[in-house]
Amino acid sequence: MGYARLMGERLARARVALDIQTGGGEVLATAPRLPPVTVATEGWPPNLARAAALFGPRGVTVVADRDEPPLPFADGAFDLVVSRHPVRAWWEEIARVLRPGGTHLSQEVGPASVFELVEYFLGPRPDEDRNGRHPDHARAAAEAAGLEVVDLRMERLRTEFRDIGAVVYFLRKVIWMVPGFTVAEYRDTLRSLPDRMAADGPFLAHTTRFLIEARKPDVVS
Repeated sequence: MGYARLMGERLARARVALDIQTGGGEVLATAPRLPPVTVATEGWPPNLARAAALFGPRGVTVVADRDEPPLPFADGAFDLVVSRHPVRAWWEEIARVLRPGGTHLSQEVGPASVFELVEYFLGPRPDEDRNGRHPDHARAAAEAAGLEVVDLRMERLRTEFRDIGAVVYFLRKVIWMVPGFTVAEYRDTLRSLPDRMAADGPFLAHTTRFLIEARKPDVVS
């Protein structure tokens, strides 16, 4: 995992770090070395309990947070803030809790991710849905919050669904892709997939992700 490696490298050099929307803590837990003070936030109770159990032996403080501003921390509290797949990046809050010279690193879902599959079930999506997670928007928001973007990369990756079971599993797990998805509700659409796969091969979609790293200037004007 490229993000996990980069995150681990930066955590090893930090003294006070924050992981926003840690989920169950699975990604943060891959870091071989954590800063002396490491804090993680999470808003969903099942994930909160999982992360607390996972991190207890490593001395990480897990804080319940609604994933909405404000973050429950003082100004300039952290020299590193990380996040993987945040629902939304609140850039002004990230900038506020970073100390001067501090860094934010995150991997985010990119524009129109797996939309070939989404649009197969829902039809064409409006432009605001297709482009709402564009990295250019993240750059603009980070810079508006007073941060300097030092790295920004996007990847578009092949995602193949080889049978109808894989499609159902994905849509039941990633529930926001086709909201309210059930087999009963989309039975007719699902029935068309085996013939399509038999004729054309695996259902091909594209997953998009972008990495952004931003730094808070040493001297804030």
